[in-house]
Amino acid sequence: MLDGSTAKKATLLIAVMCLSQVLGMLDNATFSALITLFQQKWQLNNTEIGWISGIYYGGYAAAVPLLVAFTDREDARRIYLYSMALGGLAALGFAFLAGGFWGAMFFRLFAGISLAGTYMVGLKLLTDLIHGKKEQSRAVAYYTAHFAIGTGVSVFVAGEVWELLGWQWSFIVASIGSFFAWLVVLLFVSKGLKPEEHIPFREIVNFKPVITNRPALGYILAYAAHLWELFALRAWLVAFLVFSLSLQPAGSFDWSPTQIASWVFLLGLPASVIGNEFSVRFGRRKLLTVVMGASALIGFGIGFSASLPFVVVIAVFTIYGISATADSSSLTSGVVANSDPKRKGATMALQSLAGFAAGSLSPIVFGAVLDLFGGSESTLAWAAAFSTMGIGVLLGPLIIHKFGRLKPLSQGQAH
Repeated sequence: MLDGSTAKKATLLIAVMCLSQVLGMLDNATFSALITLFQQKWQLNNTEIGWISGIYYGGYAAAVPLLVAFTDREDARRIYLYSMALGGLAALGFAFLAGGFWGAMFFRLFAGISLAGTYMVGLKLLTDLIHGKKEQSRAVAYYTAHFAIGTGVSVFVAGEVWELLGWQWSFIVASIGSFFAWLVVLLFVSKGLKPEEHIPFREIVNFKPVITNRPALGYILAYAAHLWELFALRAWLVAFLVFSLSLQPAGSFDWSPTQIASWVFLLGLPASVIGNEFSVRFGRRKLLTVVMGASALIGFGIGFSASLPFVVVIAVFTIYGISATADSSSLTSGVVANSDPKRKGATMALQSLAGFAAGSLSPIVFGAVLDLFGGSESTLAWAAAFSTMGIGVLLGPLIIHKFGRLKPLSQGQAH
């Protein structure tokens, strides 16, 4: 069984957890990849599409405070395994039982709950088993960056399987990924560490000590601004590319919208890891101010790009895919590094609650603005919708500066 007792075991543990995360996330963007199909099949408007996209992260936000905070009291691996199994069942349920708006809402809600018990719980398990702040920071960077890989692979697999076998098989394949990830963690990952001090149940979800920890809270709120932007992008990128492609000359580009979106999302891995390395070298606050500020500026203008030559559209979204994810690992590393070790689970739970609550609302707001300004056939409507992402992420650097200079960290870390 793998743990962090040696450098070799720690490396293998990170690799196994990252692999399991990607497999377990095959269902993550399946609905988003097939938005245009379901919009026609079930006669959904953009606001309803936003709700189905957002409820996934809403389920996550509702469940994560208890599931992640509970790891301060119980074995994180057990919670992870139950949650991964739930994800497999939710994907199967969508494939065979979702017949419209309400059925889709139901199964995406439970898929989000599953993510709550695997993504951040998996991160807690990983940081429990790996020791040393520098080593933990890099483990966090690689693990959180694989969220982007999971999303990109999910979009790609969903699109390719749909073309070959139909949309139901996209969800069936996603469920197989979850069950395989469950097996990998069961067989190869050690149990999580139980705390030496027994924490009463009522203290598990007591977030007051976390809220009074201003350095950690600053990163948590900035993380919420980050996910407001990122999850709206992941929910709506394929639909925007379909619109942009409709404005291009026939046969102007061979890649499908899902393949292009996969490329954009996969950039999150190197962007997040490199961003974290830059934050270690130059300082977290400086890195986050530059990256989030630049991403906001792009968001305010990118919706107007739809009618540009498609190669330019892809280039612009390539840059946006980098800017929207380069801050991810730095934000999470900042939360972990500034948390009270006895309340690390609760701190990460509040981070997830704030972040994914914001991320569950932004696709809904995006869709509502899209409808309000003329619908998905209007360039102005897309520009207005993307501007909501720019406004959200712009709050990140403002929050970081509002909370002031954070406490000094140990060597190898940065503010």
